Amino acid sequence: MELLLIIAGLVAGIVLGYVLFVASRKKQLEKEKERILEEAKSQGENLKKDRILEAKEKYMQLRSEYEKEANKRNQELSNSENRLRQKEQSLDDKIKNLNQKEEEASKRSERLDVQIESYKNREKEIGELREQQIKQLESISGLSQDEAKEKMMETIKAKMHTEGLTLAKTIVEEAKLGATREAKRIVLQTIQRTAAELAIDNTVTAFPLESDDVKGRIIGREGRNIKAFEAATGVEILIDDTPETIVLSCYDPIRREVARVALERLIRDGRIHPARIEEVVEKTKKQIEEEVIEWGERTVVDLGITGLHPELIRYVGRMRFRSSYGQNLLKHSREVARLCATMAAEMGLNVKLAKRAGLLHDIGKCPDNDEETPHALLGMKLCEKFGEHPEVCNAVGAHHDEIEMTSLLSPVIQACDAISGSRPGARRGDDQYVERIKEMENMALSYPGVEKAFAIQAGRELRIIMGAEKTNDDQADTLAFELSNRIMTEMRYPGQVKITVIREKRSVGVAK
Repeated sequence: MELLLIIAGLVAGIVLGYVLFVASRKKQLEKEKERILEEAKSQGENLKKDRILEAKEKYMQLRSEYEKEANKRNQELSNSENRLRQKEQSLDDKIKNLNQKEEEASKRSERLDVQIESYKNREKEIGELREQQIKQLESISGLSQDEAKEKMMETIKAKMHTEGLTLAKTIVEEAKLGATREAKRIVLQTIQRTAAELAIDNTVTAFPLESDDVKGRIIGREGRNIKAFEAATGVEILIDDTPETIVLSCYDPIRREVARVALERLIRDGRIHPARIEEVVEKTKKQIEEEVIEWGERTVVDLGITGLHPELIRYVGRMRFRSSYGQNLLKHSREVARLCATMAAEMGLNVKLAKRAGLLHDIGKCPDNDEETPHALLGMKLCEKFGEHPEVCNAVGAHHDEIEMTSLLSPVIQACDAISGSRPGARRGDDQYVERIKEMENMALSYPGVEKAFAIQAGRELRIIMGAEKTNDDQADTLAFELSNRIMTEMRYPGQVKITVIREKRSVGVAK
């Protein structure tokens, strides 16, 4: 029992102590709370004062800036007002001056009116005196005023006409003498400084053979090989008794060159049959086209011409296989280019343009498709198409007087073309037969169903190949008859022309 009382007392003491501790701690917390609240109030007051001070400072700064800006604007306004006042003052002064000048001008005008009136009176008096003098002169000379004027004009005209004719004759004679002497000097120097290279192209090419046995292989069984070769190339093969030689005949040098190279490859390869012939001919055509471009590039480099369009370079290469009156067209054009450069240098003209125009002047003679346009105009169109200089285009188009010459370069090209063509031995015959043969081929190609047309034997035979799918045998007979009649009525030619129409069907199978 005592133990319980002791424990109860201890517990009560502990509880009482805890209560006292909590009460004291609560008082401390209340004091701490009051202290924190006091500090927060004081800090808030300080922050408030700081913010108020900052706001006042910002306000003062903005006010100061505004006052500065306002003062600046006021100053500018005052300056503008001063300038306006000055302008108003100057305008007032000018207006006063103008008023004074107007008054002076009106006074002068009044004085001039008075003077004019006096002049009119004097002029009237002078006119009356002049009429009196004219009447006295007419009475003395026995001629009227108009008659005297006409006689005087006739006398002056006759005198001036005689003097003018004499002076013009003297000037013309001096100009002719000087121009002729200068032109002869330039032409002679140009000819002497240029080495001419002359070459004659024929319409046939002799092809040498290792032995006569090759002729039979070229002909093939029942003539299959030679027919296939002629159909693929458009070149006639003439095989006769001449030992170890056959002749390739065609008016077109490019076709003839293709045939020569293709035949050379076939003989070297040893396989000669229609399929192989067509394959080799196609490859040879591509090779010749590459050679054409190579010839054009080589020519341009040799002459020192830059910036020429690739298509024009190809046309220049095609001139290697063309001829004009028997003169190789590329060599003729190279010679004309050198002559033009020399003559342009002597005359003080643009040497580079002269050289370009000289090289391109006959470019219209070798188009991809035959046209009826004169070669000079066709060459001018090609030059314009590929961006050549206007002076070059005019020189190309005017070198045969088809158009008007607009620059000094044009007569130079014309003169150099004549110099190159007029050298002894440079040209022979004419090339009308070439145009005639081209016309025959184009005439045949104009009919429907015609795939190829070749003029062979120098135009004495026209060989036509028709497609079997689009035509029949009756149409082939009709074509041969109609074309022969048309050639007789529309064309002029020596001898006779044989029309051969070939219609064949090919069936191809591939075994795999």
